[in-house]
Amino acid sequence: MDSYLDTLARFNDVINEFVWVKVGIILLIGTGILMTLLTKFFQVTHCRHWWQKTIGSLFDTKVISHTNDRASISQFQALCTALAATVGVGNIAGVSAAIMTGGPGAVFWMWVAAFFGMMTNYSENILGIYYRRKNHEGEWSGGAMYYLQDGLGNYPHMKGVGRVLAILFAICAMMASFGIGNMGQVNKIVINFTSAFDIKPLSSRILYSSGESDVTLYMLVVGLVLMVLVGFVVLGGLQRIAGVAEKVVPFMVVLFVLGSVIIIVANFKGIIPAFGAIFSMAFSKQAAWGGATGVAFKTIITQGCKRGVFSNEAGLGSSVMVHSNSNVKEPVKQGLWGIFEVFADTMIVCSMTALTILTSGVIDLKTGATDTSSDATLVAEAFNTLFKYGRFEFGRIFIALAILVFAFTTILGWSHYGSKAVEYLAGSRAKSITRIYKVIFVLMILSGSLMTSSLAWDISDTFNGFMMMPNLVGVIAMSPVVVKLTSNYVDRRIKGKDIEPMVSYDPAIQAEHAKAIKETGED
Repeated sequence: MDSYLDTLARFNDVINEFVWVKVGIILLIGTGILMTLLTKFFQVTHCRHWWQKTIGSLFDTKVISHTNDRASISQFQALCTALAATVGVGNIAGVSAAIMTGGPGAVFWMWVAAFFGMMTNYSENILGIYYRRKNHEGEWSGGAMYYLQDGLGNYPHMKGVGRVLAILFAICAMMASFGIGNMGQVNKIVINFTSAFDIKPLSSRILYSSGESDVTLYMLVVGLVLMVLVGFVVLGGLQRIAGVAEKVVPFMVVLFVLGSVIIIVANFKGIIPAFGAIFSMAFSKQAAWGGATGVAFKTIITQGCKRGVFSNEAGLGSSVMVHSNSNVKEPVKQGLWGIFEVFADTMIVCSMTALTILTSGVIDLKTGATDTSSDATLVAEAFNTLFKYGRFEFGRIFIALAILVFAFTTILGWSHYGSKAVEYLAGSRAKSITRIYKVIFVLMILSGSLMTSSLAWDISDTFNGFMMMPNLVGVIAMSPVVVKLTSNYVDRRIKGKDIEPMVSYDPAIQAEHAKAIKETGED
């Protein structure tokens, strides 16, 4: 058995290396650069506009108020649900892993990748809205599988190719939802929570031992509690997931950023040296590699995070599945939230994590060396430089709670992604099959709390890579549509031209929504 697992691990490593390193990074960054050029640096030239239409519109009831339409959720709920899946353990352990791998200069490359990733996420979102349709329950369904099937598949002689790529994406999305979106997150919660809040009667009771670690009664109890909590939310459907996300996500992001700011301000003398190290070490071979892994790899939750983290998911094609549920009619308006999503995840949350580490003195700014061996522990040590009183390590406790909340909301977001993938694959039987999937998804949480092997996470990472590749092929193939939608929006909304709105590939939806936009002057 051990021999079989070793062979499987080596085989997976070869595929993973090819998918992510030899192809993935080039395709990922290349797509971001292409869409940035084709849209004429939209994220910069129209920065004021997308800022006003996203964070600047949070007091607009059309944006934040709940909708009575069961087919959709509000724009803000869509953002929060997407952020629930993207703002996760990766923002803590992933950034730390990137710095530990590539030194302070890795942060610079995370910023670069995020800058171009804004337009990748933007493009995914507007394609998701443009090619979405109603499902068996009257909800909007959109995602890479639909713009691959109906977009790429509409090109001459490409119908079969589009359909195959759509199925491949959906299968990998479903598989990834069980690994990285479920068991990996649960495993990280259990390990950190049981370590930070030790209860001897539970942690001393060993259920079984493996070659890597012991599984205790405490881990089982935490897993059962998580299973009940996640089950209550996930089995309640999209509306309940979105309702939890819009309450928890803003709170957790603000609290984590606030804690980071306190550390940074307390160590203000280290701010200039930190930025100096980021830029001076940005072009070393070590830093470029560390930054690339820190941004281009999706959240790989193994015991200690085997690699860096793909924090904002731009290019993966996952978050577009929930953005497509927005009550927005204008594709580009939801695309603007995609730009903000990457900005909030990487430019704000990940940057706060990085500066907390670099200003606190837990890492050598000149060499990138540190005495800490664990990525999550590195952030905890940074917080402990200020929030530690004698034996009471409040920094470690804070990070354990942050990982718990971040990972919990990631599970909720990925449950929706997986259900949408299953819905696409199931076709006419989608309603019953999707319910079965949700039950299995909830039950798998218990497995995540008791697993000790990292192989499951490595395989899930490979599925993430297989998700990314067809999605990016679809974005590149449909780039002319992205350009047309963007030009149409800019001409109407910014330049004030009286032209027909482009809102859907479906003639019936196009006519209905275009009429509504013209009559109200807004969507």
